[in-house]
Parts: sequence; structure tokens; C-alpha cells
Amino acid sequence: MAFTDIKKKKWFKIATNAYILVLTVFFVWMVFFDTNSFLIHLELQKEIEKLEKQQEFLHDEIAKDKKIIEKLSDPEELEKFAREQYYLKKKNEEIYLIEYEDSLDQ
Repeated sequence: MAFTDIKKKKWFKIATNAYILVLTVFFVWMVFFDTNSFLIHLELQKEIEKLEKQQEFLHDEIAKDKKIIEKLSDPEELEKFAREQYYLKKKNEEIYLIEYEDSLDQ
């Protein structure tokens, strides 16, 4: 098949049209090489989704901390928290820590 035969084909005339060639180059440039390319847009969208999940998690943590702060405004609750979390004790008081071994570890 000679080049003159290929030039007569309909698909060759469409593919060599100047508008089609410019549009194809523009499309390839915008998808792969531009600073605002489609690939970069996808990466940024994934980053946004990750940050939104992190934001949701942090809002939940803030809500938990607010509940704890509200609970610790009572002096008795504050003492209970200090004894359980930090093993604080009063003078002349002894604390015994009892640790249980899991039956699965044996």
C-alpha cells in the first residue's frame, strides 16, 4: 500500500486536519503537562478528601475533650481522674497496682 493510497483514506484526511491536530496537542498538553493538569487535579482532590477526613476526626476529638473538661470542672471528678490516670495519691496513702495477665497470652 503506497502513501498515495493512504492519503486517499477518510480517516487519514480527518487525522491530518489542522484543527484536529491542534485540538489533540492541546488536549494532551492539558491532561499531562500543564501546571493545572488533570493528573495534578486528581492528586489534589485526593489530598482534599484526606484532609476532610482528618478534620472530621479532629472535630470528634475536640468534642471528646470538651466533655472531659466539662466533667473535670467538678473537684471530685478531677481527683478521681488524677488518681486513675496519673496514679496520684494523698499523703500517708499507699497505692497498689494490680495487673492482670490475659488468658490468651498463656
